[in-house]
Amino acid sequence: MLRKLAVFAFLLSAGSAAFPAMASNDEFDTSEPVIVTVDRAKVFRISRPAATVIIGNPAIADATIEDEVTLVLTGRAFGVTNMIVLDQNGDPVVDETIVVRGHETNTVRIYRRSERETVACAPVCEPTLTIGDNPEAFNFAKDQIMSRNSLSESKQ
Repeated sequence: MLRKLAVFAFLLSAGSAAFPAMASNDEFDTSEPVIVTVDRAKVFRISRPAATVIIGNPAIADATIEDEVTLVLTGRAFGVTNMIVLDQNGDPVVDETIVVRGHETNTVRIYRRSERETVACAPVCEPTLTIGDNPEAFNFAKDQIMSRNSLSESKQ
């Protein structure tokens, strides 16, 4: 076991020597992932201007360039992916793990055997669309939301 750790440590240090710009850049510290909540946006600032943003799995998270050094990350679905930001020369500025988690604040999950339903309580509890809820509850809430939103659309 100790020998495996020594080999791993050597490989890590060799990787750092091979990529000194990446190793010395604090933005490449992958010890803590970037946490984003599903269906919410988060401002993410970088040290150098971004030209390209690559998201490993766009179904989990989305990123837009707000200005040269400001990105907006949006959680789309639960999961883990990565984000790579390149500058104008194609050099990496950021390589981060993105974790998209569910919203926990002001929600209550109701379990009936293997079925789950989520309600948002702020302060009155109302059905909410939450990935992972049973299809009947999810579709019921979705249909009501879509019907209500269609009432506000202009009829021409």
